[in-house]
Amino acid sequence: MAIGERIRFFRNLKGMTQKYLGMQIGFSEKTADIRMAQYESGTRTPKAEATNGLAKVLDVSPQALTVPDIDSYNGLMHTLFALEDLYGFRIDTLSDEVCIRLDKGMGTNYITMLEMFTAWQEQSEKFKNGEITKEEYDQWRYNYPKFNAFNSNK
Repeated sequence: MAIGERIRFFRNLKGMTQKYLGMQIGFSEKTADIRMAQYESGTRTPKAEATNGLAKVLDVSPQALTVPDIDSYNGLMHTLFALEDLYGFRIDTLSDEVCIRLDKGMGTNYITMLEMFTAWQEQSEKFKNGEITKEEYDQWRYNYPKFNAFNSNK
């Protein structure tokens, strides 16, 4: 998903207008909605400073806004191929189901990814078991690693 779509997603999730969000990051009332519409449509891309400001106002990590472009199945596949190369993701089968797994032969990459995936799995399990709400689960995901499982009280 492109950055503009992520901005729109989080803005709508927070119930903000384009004008309000734009004004919160420092645009004038006259241009705030226009600039946000440009960002969301992809005709303009926010610079790092604006991205950081948007993330702060939207209460998410800047990385939640700048995820890889996965707007198409082909784009998603190439993202997965890059993850295979960089982090040792492997396509496999488990109990006759296709799955993605971590390659233990990737050394510290494996250990780091295992810790991150374990934290994610723990939060997902808490949500499934009703121990945390959808909002708490989303807050954890959209601010990762700020509220990782090892530092959380939940």
